[in-house]
Amino acid sequence: MLLRNNIPLTYIFGKIKKELFFVIAYSIGIVILYQNFHVTRISIPVAVPALLGTIISLLLAFRSNQAYDRWWEARTLWGAIVNDSRSISRQILSFVENPYGLEEVDEFKEKFIKRQIAWCYALSQALRGFSPTKGLERYLDADELAFLKQRKNVTTSILELHGMDLKRALNEGWINKYQQIEIDKTITALCNHMGGSERIKNTVFPVTYSKYINMSIHLFIVLLPFGLIEYFGYMEIPLVVAIAAFFLLVEKMAVHLQDPFENKPTDTPTTTICRNIERDLCQMLDDNKLYEDKPQTELAQVGSYYIL
Repeated sequence: MLLRNNIPLTYIFGKIKKELFFVIAYSIGIVILYQNFHVTRISIPVAVPALLGTIISLLLAFRSNQAYDRWWEARTLWGAIVNDSRSISRQILSFVENPYGLEEVDEFKEKFIKRQIAWCYALSQALRGFSPTKGLERYLDADELAFLKQRKNVTTSILELHGMDLKRALNEGWINKYQQIEIDKTITALCNHMGGSERIKNTVFPVTYSKYINMSIHLFIVLLPFGLIEYFGYMEIPLVVAIAAFFLLVEKMAVHLQDPFENKPTDTPTTTICRNIERDLCQMLDDNKLYEDKPQTELAQVGSYYIL
């Protein structure tokens, strides 16, 4: 989410500026007809727009709740991606054995963790409609990039590379069967989170439902000046504009929340989440290297644990 605090009014009302210009001009036209040309028969009971406004309020509340549920589900999925990315890195660092100090094993760990960082960025970019391989050269080698560029679904292919490396680690004896199963469960969880995000991205909110609410709001705005003109005169203009702005803004809020992966200010902040994942995983990788390079005599014992 790009907007956090102090949201500028220009951004808020910029979303409905065309509609507001229409409402202002329309309200002024109605009040001039009533006050200057004495066209008094255009007045209607205020109960008519009030009843319609009540119905629209209920529909907007339901729609806003549905849109927020989609946004919150997307944020929950990406929260789970954060947790499972940390978990799979911890499992790789703690499960993979290297009793002889082989450089090949250390390279395997680093390659696996950097590939997980690449997966997070690739998923974020794919959900927003960008190239999923852009910028991945920082985390993947040339062979992996060439493999991914031949595939349509890059994120699934990265998890496939995870599975291949996991099988290799099992065959080399770096992990046992039980550890392989646990890591594979985490990869499966990552695949489920990816599928959930893609489901939200690819499931379009019912267009007819949005269109009917939009038409009802415009009908309400058209009727509102006729219900207020008899009681408020020229003061009808700011009242109509304020009420119309409220309904239009609530509708726009629902429209923006219902699509959390469209690269808008109200999006789920996947890029920020990816950066946090990268920071945490690189820190875990550096700590592991520091631990392995540190002589055993320099470790201080606290209870049954050793700390640097």
